Amino acid sequence: MPNSSSYFYQPKEGHGLAHDPFNSIIAPRPIGWISSQDSEGRVNLAPYSFFNAFNYHPPLIGFSSVGYKDSVRNIEQTGEFCWSLANLTLAQHMNITSQSVAAAVDEFELAALGKQTGKIVSVPFVAQSPVAMECKLSQIMQLKSATGQLCDTWLVIGEVVGVHIAQELLHDGVYQTALAEPILRGGGPGDYFSISEALKFVMPRP
Repeated sequence: MPNSSSYFYQPKEGHGLAHDPFNSIIAPRPIGWISSQDSEGRVNLAPYSFFNAFNYHPPLIGFSSVGYKDSVRNIEQTGEFCWSLANLTLAQHMNITSQSVAAAVDEFELAALGKQTGKIVSVPFVAQSPVAMECKLSQIMQLKSATGQLCDTWLVIGEVVGVHIAQELLHDGVYQTALAEPILRGGGPGDYFSISEALKFVMPRP
């Protein structure tokens, strides 16, 4: 039960704060650094902070795009995309790809990133990234409010059909999350977080 001194607001009436707290509360979030290409072969690379994994077998990952952006359009056309891990080394490169640019602009080139050809899909992923996933489109859905009103937001879910992992991130067959130094989106206009082995704790399920 929230105590009487807690701050309460109804989103439909506005939060009344300096910055919307929603993104800060649901945080930190992994970044969906999504590459796609249209039916003419023009490549797009963009980061999405509304991103996560949704299923084990088959493995499904997805991202939500506020607005029908190039990534959604491309994936709808070709049925393919890739996810690349954005880590500390690549943070500034990732930030550059967040710019709104014309569809003809290649964000790989804009951010001085190499393209690695996929083994299964035709979409390239970030060559410098230590982890990448090749995906086939599973679903695209336009989100709705509780009243059924359509939002200007599209959820894209893809089945992971290929995974690339740098060998140094595997110790005795176990992927080392902290060693990969992923960056995670927080709240505020530009807050990010990372993780370290020092913050790790193990808690077996009961």
